[in-house]
Amino acid sequence: MGWMKDETGLGKRKANHAPLTPLTFLERAEKIWPEREALIYGQERFSYADYVGRIRRLVSALAGRGVAPGDVVSTLLPNIPAHFEATWGVPGAGAVLNTINTRLDVDTVAYIFSHGESKLVLADTQFVPLAEAAKKLMAAEGMGEGPEIIEVVDEAAGFAPTGRHTTYEDFLAGGDPAAPFVMPEDEWESLALNYTSGTTGRPKGVVYSHRGAHLIALGTAAAWPLGHWPRLLQIVPLFHCNGWGHAWAVTVNGGTAIGIREIRAGAIYDAIADHKVTHFGGAPIVLQTIINAKDEERRPFDHIVEVFTAGAPPPAAVLAAIEPLGFNVTQVYGLTETYGHVVECVWKEELWGDLPQEERAEIKARTGVAMPMIEAVTVLDPKTLEEVPADGHSLGEVMMRGNTVMKGYYKNPEATEEAFAGGWFHSGDVAFRHPDGYIKITDRSKDIIISGGENISSIEVEGVLMKHPAVLLAAVVAKPDEKWGEVPCAFVELKEGQTATEEELIAFCRQRLAGFKTPKKVVFRELPKTSTGKIQKFVLREAAKTL
Repeated sequence: MGWMKDETGLGKRKANHAPLTPLTFLERAEKIWPEREALIYGQERFSYADYVGRIRRLVSALAGRGVAPGDVVSTLLPNIPAHFEATWGVPGAGAVLNTINTRLDVDTVAYIFSHGESKLVLADTQFVPLAEAAKKLMAAEGMGEGPEIIEVVDEAAGFAPTGRHTTYEDFLAGGDPAAPFVMPEDEWESLALNYTSGTTGRPKGVVYSHRGAHLIALGTAAAWPLGHWPRLLQIVPLFHCNGWGHAWAVTVNGGTAIGIREIRAGAIYDAIADHKVTHFGGAPIVLQTIINAKDEERRPFDHIVEVFTAGAPPPAAVLAAIEPLGFNVTQVYGLTETYGHVVECVWKEELWGDLPQEERAEIKARTGVAMPMIEAVTVLDPKTLEEVPADGHSLGEVMMRGNTVMKGYYKNPEATEEAFAGGWFHSGDVAFRHPDGYIKITDRSKDIIISGGENISSIEVEGVLMKHPAVLLAAVVAKPDEKWGEVPCAFVELKEGQTATEEELIAFCRQRLAGFKTPKKVVFRELPKTSTGKIQKFVLREAAKTL
């Protein structure tokens, strides 16, 4: 093995080493499949030749506006063509893409503009007032002028320009359709700046590299799998972990991305039927939307749609209900800090294929195992950093390390060091390991209910409630209690036309759970949700304090 010690002449060269970046996928697709559909939105269809031409115009226009490599460019956009183009065009200009959640309040948007030092923002007409208000607040508080606003007018959705800003189409018109991409000199260069939800305190800026983005795309294409020419409905907001990297991944093998502005059951069924959608990702709330669609919203289709679901563990009852409708659902898991999903509940047909539907659904509700783009994902004791036994009940914290873990938190070295303590990224999620190595998340650490010294998984209680035929959604949080310290409190949203009483649901749970895990209070109400479908438990925790 002596040859391994002699590295003479074996260094990196231009001929054998290139910085990894997803931009190479787009360049390849442009050369191989210029005629294939790259993007569909409503009645608009773009070939790869047209799509990449527009992206190159954006690269050129940004440079013409003074955007230099390393500058931050923000978006306030739904999943419309301009957002797909920005997903490529901003990093293609050497800039850092900052996609902002369109449901955030003015104060938070102003903070993100300021903290990220955004130079320009592409804002949909619907969100131009939000961008303007954020800039006004910045000026009032001495935070600078804020980014220039380029207004994206979605005429297909019935919007007309405000007349107060340069429109996106006019902006593109001044660009060069043959402009070259500014490729990274180092794959560790920053590609995206994504802010966490910020439910407590200010949101943190999560920084992605070109290397990580390249690998999340390849890993997704391989693990889903996407295959050749997939047709992917982009339900995951592009402002959420850059749409889980799906807009990059679908391009690996010349696929088609299909934009959708509003996540409605009818629009999803229409896209599947009209555009032959093969894949989409979405939170469990999206699956609920499909399951509970009205008859007039449904459209027949003759193929199986592959679905990645994440954001919250899908109840087994939801998985059991959606698969007969023509969807094969796989649970995935990740965080903003991991570029989206890095864990997949890999299905083993030879072991589980013949199981009854209910047992199959229970297995599919597991969190899963590491996807190919991440080095390691496991469950560790947060104090000792030792792996917990794979016994199906010993709890620890989900931790991971690898190439699709963020570079760190922007301008926050203390939080970065804390997140990476001991050589692992600390997720904050509590889980156990099954004997076969599959992990199962029981809760966020802050969502565990400790009642009389007993740990109660809110997810376990929610899963039981979701099996009741009248329950659409359920969220369980801790309610303060003088005797037990805290007890489970359930907030329930019923299906349209269905009824249930508090006593009925408590009795239903008592038949299926240990007594201390049974909700002591049930509140019927619409559940507060984020734009990605996550239930905002912090709102419910506050509400439970007053009950």
